[in-house]
Amino acid sequence: MKKIVLSVALLSCTWLASAQNVALKTKVSQKAESLESKVVTWRRDFHQNPELGNREFKTAEKIATHLRSLGIEVQTGVAKTGVVGILKGSKPGPVVALRADMDALPVKERVNIPFASKATGEYNGQPVSVMHACGHDSHVAILMGTAEILASIKNDLKGTVKFIFQPAEEGAPEGEEGGAALMVKEGVLENPKVDAIFGLHISAQAEVGKIRYRPKGTMAASDWFKIKVKGKQAHGASPWQGIDPIVTASQIVMGLQTIVSRNSPLNESAAVITVGQINAGVRSNIIPEELNMNGTIRTLDTQVQDMIHERMKVVATNIAESAGATAEISITKMCPVTYNDPSLTEKMLPTLESVAGKNNVALTAAATGAEDFSFYQEKVPGLFFFLGGAPKGKKESETASHHTPDFYIDEGGFVLGMKVMTNLTLDYMEMSTAKANNTGK
Repeated sequence: MKKIVLSVALLSCTWLASAQNVALKTKVSQKAESLESKVVTWRRDFHQNPELGNREFKTAEKIATHLRSLGIEVQTGVAKTGVVGILKGSKPGPVVALRADMDALPVKERVNIPFASKATGEYNGQPVSVMHACGHDSHVAILMGTAEILASIKNDLKGTVKFIFQPAEEGAPEGEEGGAALMVKEGVLENPKVDAIFGLHISAQAEVGKIRYRPKGTMAASDWFKIKVKGKQAHGASPWQGIDPIVTASQIVMGLQTIVSRNSPLNESAAVITVGQINAGVRSNIIPEELNMNGTIRTLDTQVQDMIHERMKVVATNIAESAGATAEISITKMCPVTYNDPSLTEKMLPTLESVAGKNNVALTAAATGAEDFSFYQEKVPGLFFFLGGAPKGKKESETASHHTPDFYIDEGGFVLGMKVMTNLTLDYMEMSTAKANNTGK
């Protein structure tokens, strides 16, 4: 008899918990929809007033003011201009971090919208136009809305939420530290210690209402390289009297491409070597003594990354030697692979599907773009996914890519962004609490 009574009691508790969870999710959905116009207004303000990396002073001030108005504990000046908000729920549980990047790019906007950027700034000593050409303004606005939703249900939270508004995702100015690496270095994942972190990126190549994700390597490691080729100066009319670093460098560029086409296991992991800058000479009839080239390496596997670094040194120095020149190469690791923890991704996939609809959630191919969200994922399990921002009915080929003057985002996906970030937080807390209770029993 006692067993029957106990079973009935447990079923009653389970039913009650389920009903409470449904009610909470309904409340979250309604709150997100009511915040849409507010979030759009924030986004347009940030878009019209963009700021470059480590210079996001006004952006940070607006974020901090909003978080304080919600009763959230606020830390400013983190990693130069970063803002961190801490929201403690009324019940014990894990610490969930949610991240948005704040910085814009040195790009001149060409989109014909009322809130187009006309801002200017300075990038590495050069005057530039400034534009949110990657969607970080959307990320900030969505996370500010998410913070408002979670603050409104503080009494239902089974844990703590850490809101990370990060500067300089696109890279710090020359000679400065910045971005996620500096935030981690300054302890953003500690006090309280973060158990899991979630982040989204708006995508101009995915339709509004869609979500794209990938377990394991989802975005590439990014490395920068410099190669200095030294030859012997001569008159352009008599090249045999010198050693031409331009011809040598041309051969090196082609040689580097064979590392990808002939040494990399492309059926397993993509790789890219791109030379983006070549500088040499002052006159058309003088063969210069020296040439400098800069570029980037993108890999999705650490073993392939190491192999490419080693092969680049061998190829560059040997090609130069064959021409009678010398080549000095240096490689700087910038971002690790953006690696979605497979277990966390599997656990949270039902959340993505329940919020967006199963037919709207799909696996995506790995991208050779890089994201410094990867620095957080090196320390704690993380899930980074893509939120559709292309107008409905638009083909990928019809939308301008990120980092271009014509980059455009449809704001119709912001409500989904808030719902997903909020529900990921709630569901992770629920799962972690249930696991802790079962372990305790």
